[in-house]
Amino acid sequence: MNATELNYSTEPFCLLDIGYSQIFNTCLLEVAVILFLTVLIISGNLVVIFVFHCAPLLSHHTTSSFIQTMAYADLLVGVSCLIPSLSLLHHLEGLNEKLTCMVFSYMVCVLKSVSMASLACVSIDRYIAITRPLSYTALVTPCRLRTCITLIWLYSALIFLPSFFGWGKPGYHGDVFKWCSSWGTQPLFTAFLVAALYAPAALTVCFTYAHIFRICRQHTRQISERRARFGPQDPEPGEQACTDKRYATVLFRITSVFYLLWLPYIIYFLLESAGIYHHAIASFLTTWLAISNSFCNCLIYSLSNSAFRKGLKRLCLLCLQRSDTKKPLGDPPAPPRPACHV
Repeated sequence: MNATELNYSTEPFCLLDIGYSQIFNTCLLEVAVILFLTVLIISGNLVVIFVFHCAPLLSHHTTSSFIQTMAYADLLVGVSCLIPSLSLLHHLEGLNEKLTCMVFSYMVCVLKSVSMASLACVSIDRYIAITRPLSYTALVTPCRLRTCITLIWLYSALIFLPSFFGWGKPGYHGDVFKWCSSWGTQPLFTAFLVAALYAPAALTVCFTYAHIFRICRQHTRQISERRARFGPQDPEPGEQACTDKRYATVLFRITSVFYLLWLPYIIYFLLESAGIYHHAIASFLTTWLAISNSFCNCLIYSLSNSAFRKGLKRLCLLCLQRSDTKKPLGDPPAPPRPACHV
């Protein structure tokens, strides 16, 4: 089909080839999946952002800056997911489909790259905190932290920019658009993304967390041996390392879920780029499974982090207090009736 036929086709393009409704003239299954994830992602990350502002304890660690960066990036992922939803509902028919597809794919790739790079920086931050506790505050300063976050955004924006200049397809996030589904991947561009982003981030996370847990196990064993020989001491040497281990465990869960949900997408991306395997349903499922990760961080925090739960409780109390103050006073209560005496 040429470009004119693509633009003026009467029946909408459904990537899954199922769930098309002639009554609504749209792909109901795709719209339902995307809208459901959009609502979850936006609401979940708004909660995370508000809780971080309401819970000072969560800002005790410098990693909270990276977690908030991820929350803002995931929130923007949810907002950008409105684009394919509106397209499937025929609200973007006046826009150029090619440009819309390229911009949407670029935005989601950049935002998920920010999350991936932030997770790598979080692991480095925890590694420095455990291996160099005495010089940590001198090494990780607020100025360096802000510079690092700025570089994450700039690097993520630049690494996918060649997709606008014919290097290839950056991802499958826009395949709900007909033009996007026919946009081919290039092995060289895929190899460039793997070498410049996916592999360094994954290797950094594996290296740092392996050393973090190894060091914490050593400290735990030393504490147990010291207690057996000398009895309990106050303060216990190495207690801070165990506290860092608990916090690192929460962050490791977030990182593990991130890579577990993104692994099918990355594998499919590599297979399709090499011309080994291509399937529309696999493309849709792996893509939106990966995007669903944008909602998982708030779940992991609420289940694993007591400080986050306290902040969430405080946020709920503030909302309840505000709603109580806005209630109308109404009529004053009637005075009690005098009792009748026989």
